[in-house]
Amino acid sequence: MIKSEKGAKQKLGQRTVVLLSIILIVGFGAVIARIAYLQLVKGEELSQKAVEQQLHDTEISAKRGTIYDRTGKVLAQSASVWRVVMAPANFKTDEQRKVTAKGLSEILDLDYDDVLELTKQNSYYVNVKRKVESAERKKLLKLMDTLKEKYELSNVIDLLDDYKRYYPYNELASSVIGFTGSDDQGLSGIEYQYDDYLSGTSGRLVSAKNSRGTDMPFDYEQNVAAEDGHDLVLTIDETCQSVLEKYMTQNIIDFGVYNRACGILMDVTNGDILSMATVGGFNLNDPYTIADKEKRKEIKAIKDKTKKQKAYNEALQEQWRNKAISDTYYPGSVFKIITSAMALQENVIDADTSTFYCSGSMKVADKEIGCHNLSGHGTQTFEQAIINSCNPAFMQIGEKVGAEKYWEYYQAFGFSELTGIDLPGESEDIFFSEDGSMQVVDLAVASFGQGISITPIQMITAVSTVANGGNLVQPHIVKQIKDADGNVVKNFDNTVKRKVVSEDVTKTINKCLEDNAIQNGVKCGYVAGYRVAGKTGTSEKLYDSNGDGEEDYISSFVGYAPADDPKYAMLLFFDTPTGDNYYGSVVAAPVFSEVMEELLPYLEVETEYTDEELENLDAVAGTYTGLTVEQAQQQAEQDNIIAVVKGNGDKVVAQVPEAGSTVPNGGTVVLYTDKESATQTVEIPNLVGYSLSEANEIAAQCGLNLSVKGASTASDAISTQQSLAEGTKVAEGTVVTVTFSAQTGVAD
Repeated sequence: MIKSEKGAKQKLGQRTVVLLSIILIVGFGAVIARIAYLQLVKGEELSQKAVEQQLHDTEISAKRGTIYDRTGKVLAQSASVWRVVMAPANFKTDEQRKVTAKGLSEILDLDYDDVLELTKQNSYYVNVKRKVESAERKKLLKLMDTLKEKYELSNVIDLLDDYKRYYPYNELASSVIGFTGSDDQGLSGIEYQYDDYLSGTSGRLVSAKNSRGTDMPFDYEQNVAAEDGHDLVLTIDETCQSVLEKYMTQNIIDFGVYNRACGILMDVTNGDILSMATVGGFNLNDPYTIADKEKRKEIKAIKDKTKKQKAYNEALQEQWRNKAISDTYYPGSVFKIITSAMALQENVIDADTSTFYCSGSMKVADKEIGCHNLSGHGTQTFEQAIINSCNPAFMQIGEKVGAEKYWEYYQAFGFSELTGIDLPGESEDIFFSEDGSMQVVDLAVASFGQGISITPIQMITAVSTVANGGNLVQPHIVKQIKDADGNVVKNFDNTVKRKVVSEDVTKTINKCLEDNAIQNGVKCGYVAGYRVAGKTGTSEKLYDSNGDGEEDYISSFVGYAPADDPKYAMLLFFDTPTGDNYYGSVVAAPVFSEVMEELLPYLEVETEYTDEELENLDAVAGTYTGLTVEQAQQQAEQDNIIAVVKGNGDKVVAQVPEAGSTVPNGGTVVLYTDKESATQTVEIPNLVGYSLSEANEIAAQCGLNLSVKGASTASDAISTQQSLAEGTKVAEGTVVTVTFSAQTGVAD
């Protein structure tokens, strides 16, 4: 009995040991397996979580690269501002929280209650506000001193480096440069297109957390420096851009242009865009404000919130839109340049011997298509057909080219593809069919620029091909990319896509377009002292864009100079002029003349004056002050200026205009010989609404010099602007600039 009990106990003990062993093996096995799983499978993830629990990561903004014009002027720049952060875990009393919240809310224009809530967080890092300017920074530093002195708070507020984008020229080239968002990301234009280069690499401010998960004080942190973005050097020239926008803006006012305007100035030899303007743009420093005051009023008057927001969004998109690359239009008669190049290259016409008859219209299939000259041009040479801008003549030329060849050249000139300009939002052209097939009427109207819808950048690129000897070049806005140390990262060199037509063909067309400018004067882009080639365009729109029940037109002009060795081409495009005259020769061509008259000397294009032009050149007033009256009169006569003497003195004490001023050839300079005479003034008369001879006579009667701009040589020219307002009192001899506009155009 005893032995059996002892044996039973031994067996029970053995079973217990086995059971405990199994439990231990299973338990430790599970633990080991779990440890292995956590180490081998989840190790990296858990390590990352541990780091995140122990560290706090704050992004440090990189300084965005600067955008320069081709001459080194700053067009867009990031200036230093600050980010305000707070360490609310360091507050010890509610009084400290309230004082700090009050100071921050007043300085930063924030809601007091919102800031007070931030002070109650259990953290050493809380963002209060970004993009804080220098003026607020000074006040914040003063607040920090006050908190330290009065409340023993020295580690509650900190200022971190940040950056804010500035545009020194405000509206200049707004649709080209574009703007950035609240996080410094590019949202439009160059800012968007080259965002990867401009933005740089953000830095990091890494700080430790304690066991409770609270950020440690500012002392426990590591700063990983940000890498600044690259700088861009554009092909844009600020002077060219300013001059172009100045004259286009005034022209929009003069002709009541409803749907904005655009202009492009391009170097035909390499595709550099010196200026690209969409006038009716916006302030780059305030892109979300509607620039058009009338449109702003219209939107403000809308009562329905949904409709108001929709109207606001549409207005924003419209003002941000770059018409030069995003809008398509019927090019009208400027396209006759391209049709001419096709025909001459294919030898289907001869510039010297071919003739074209115009009766006033031409029947194509079952349609009668008219000429602007309803009585017809009769028999014309090729050059006469261009100068007359005769549609029937060009329908005959297009017929000789044929639909198949027309489509081939249309593609060769780049119209069937995007130009690839380095800007966002470029639109595709619209042709009759994707495969280039054309009906007889399609070919007829396309020959004079109707029926095909292209972008302004496509048009000027194709015209530049004709101007430069037949090479299709790549248009571009950026010239160089540089790093923060000024080292060149990338150059954008001249890219020739293909040879389209021969140099002989282009020389023939250049000569015809130069003769066109000479014969039609400012109506076709004439600029005194320069050989200019030009062609006007007036195209009808398919819809009534301004809702006035009248047909709408686009007035355009394309020209280049010098005609014998072209360097610079310009396209001007005015969308829906609402005045009495809408011809490109009246609306657009005079702007080309004004802009080029100012820019060609700046671009160092040499003058070639004719004898007639030399006779009409403005004189330059010499320095007559300090001379005797007799000496001054003799000197003025040599300068081809008439001297008018005022006062009873023997010597000249003052003169108007001052030395170095331009005076119309044969104009007057008033020489004052005593102080009393120098105080005399005359009143500026009204000089608007007169012919050139009438305006000259009125100015002469008042003792004023008249400087003439615009289409003064046109037989029907009328003065439309004067530089000094009527009623202004000035010294006798003052030069008043008067602008003239033609009242009828060269029909096209």
